[in-house]
Amino acid sequence: MQFERPNNIATNEQYRGRFAPSPSGLLHFGSLIAALASFLDAKSSINSVGQQGKWLVRIEDIDPPREKVGASQKILKTLEAFGLHWDEDVTFQSQQSELYLDLLSQLKKRHLLYACQCTRAIIKGQGGLYNGLCKDLNLDSKNNAIRLINQYGIYQFDDIFQGNVSCNKRLSEEDFIIHRKDGLFAYQLAVVADDIAQNINHVIRGCDLLEPTARQLTLFKVFSKKPPQYGHIPLAVTSSGFKLSKQNAASPIDNSLPQPALFQALKFLGLQPDKALVDEPVEVIIDWAVKHWLRDKIPKKSEILISSC
Repeated sequence: MQFERPNNIATNEQYRGRFAPSPSGLLHFGSLIAALASFLDAKSSINSVGQQGKWLVRIEDIDPPREKVGASQKILKTLEAFGLHWDEDVTFQSQQSELYLDLLSQLKKRHLLYACQCTRAIIKGQGGLYNGLCKDLNLDSKNNAIRLINQYGIYQFDDIFQGNVSCNKRLSEEDFIIHRKDGLFAYQLAVVADDIAQNINHVIRGCDLLEPTARQLTLFKVFSKKPPQYGHIPLAVTSSGFKLSKQNAASPIDNSLPQPALFQALKFLGLQPDKALVDEPVEVIIDWAVKHWLRDKIPKKSEILISSC
């Protein structure tokens, strides 16, 4: 599928995008790339009545055991330091439990859920893919995970940057977990529920989330809701082969001197800022980037090697 990639992305409806970091650590260079790409794609969009796109921030704090104390506020301060100012109030997933419970109740009434006691070790013994072992066992939901009966198994979609994407078909057909054994809401349910609630129609993020996109598209179909347009940008990978991530202990970006990292992130995204721009205030750099953002500059790669971060 071919995509038209104008400088200003004209649409009939107002663009609504979002950046949704987890407070499991501070923002690193890879996070900055994703945040910047989603911000620029939103702010470069002008709808038919001249409205600029909206860019929202959502803190995905639904996994307390993995979260770092104070990380949420530090993430927000970092975004501000880099000139990435959000529209509307910040949403915290930890405050959305009522919404998630309501959706689970709806799915239960539609007989689309069942309890599962399979551990990762059991699934590994099945070949690494869940085969529906618990579907007809009528297990109690207490102390068990809850799986969605996957009627659609969506595994292909058109990506703004990567074109036609085909995910692992068998993985996409699995009945997947939407409520965890430990009582926490699964990422797939929470992210789709919030995108629906916030009327998100564009999601720009890293290629590490290509596979989860297939499951999220399945949930949108289950809820009979129009999904966002997805665009996945390459991941920043070190010379040792590790992607920049919180799990790999990537170094936080420096709030006190944001210009160099911001400049490098623009180059990573295919833009060609003049060297003199790095000495300008953050607001000047961001203004330049919004005016020069081009979707077709994003490489059709899942990863890009970087020399440093």
